[in-house]
Amino acid sequence: MIDRIAKLFALPPISLVLLAIASTQIGSAFAKSLLPSIGSFGMVLMRVGFAAVILMVFCQPKWTPTIQQNFKLLIGFGLVLSLMNLSFYLAIERIPLGIAVALEFTGPLGLAALKSRGKLTLLWVLLAAIGVALLTPLSGERLNLLGVCFALTAAFFWAMYIILSARVGQVVAGIEGLCWAMLVGAIWLVPVGIFTAGNALLQPRLLLSGFGVAILSSMIPYSLEMIALKSLPIDLFGILKSLDPMSAAVAGFLVLGERLTGQSIVAIVSISLAAAGASRFREDIVRTSQK
Repeated sequence: MIDRIAKLFALPPISLVLLAIASTQIGSAFAKSLLPSIGSFGMVLMRVGFAAVILMVFCQPKWTPTIQQNFKLLIGFGLVLSLMNLSFYLAIERIPLGIAVALEFTGPLGLAALKSRGKLTLLWVLLAAIGVALLTPLSGERLNLLGVCFALTAAFFWAMYIILSARVGQVVAGIEGLCWAMLVGAIWLVPVGIFTAGNALLQPRLLLSGFGVAILSSMIPYSLEMIALKSLPIDLFGILKSLDPMSAAVAGFLVLGERLTGQSIVAIVSISLAAAGASRFREDIVRTSQK
């Protein structure tokens, strides 16, 4: 599937990553606009569920002995993937999109700090800590404390996702591991999503919108990043991904009309700079996680 999509996007790898970032954040903004109608549990069910269906149809993963032997790992991967998305939606239900994405980035940053022995690690951690401090209600920013906690929970699950993704990649070839993990995530979300969203899941307009969110937030970004990473250095990819929080703030403003204070903007920039600096340690994360 990735090779087919690559033929449609004959663009430089940097452009592909920037398109992936824009697609992700626009998808998140549209997802937030649906939350009043369907709730976080219903929204994450549609995103993960539709993504799982698309992956299973296009990739057609096989139930091989390798999959069977490592299925416990894939179950864990699927649960972490779905909980990461659920925590994020619970966060943006309560706080602005740009702030939620910035706080979520502290997950990979924290993992980079733990896995690296570089002398500059303290600087990136300090920058991220300043950003988080500026965004907490205790510092004077009027944010929903529960929303901040959910965003930090999403950060934790993102760090876990990175670790498990590396481990799955070592035992399952290609994207088959992601296919099965996405399916696992969708299965446990079905009863929870149906119980909380109810009849909203039967509305064609919401189902179509949820399918669009799955395409924008999962399928397009994943495909574009996979294509770009074939020729793009991992450290440069990490620096480009540090634009995510600022891109989310722009998407929140354009799609949702969310306005941020100067303090919030400074905080988002601080976390983005920390993410750009820590990106040089991403290879260390992958290597350590694979051991």
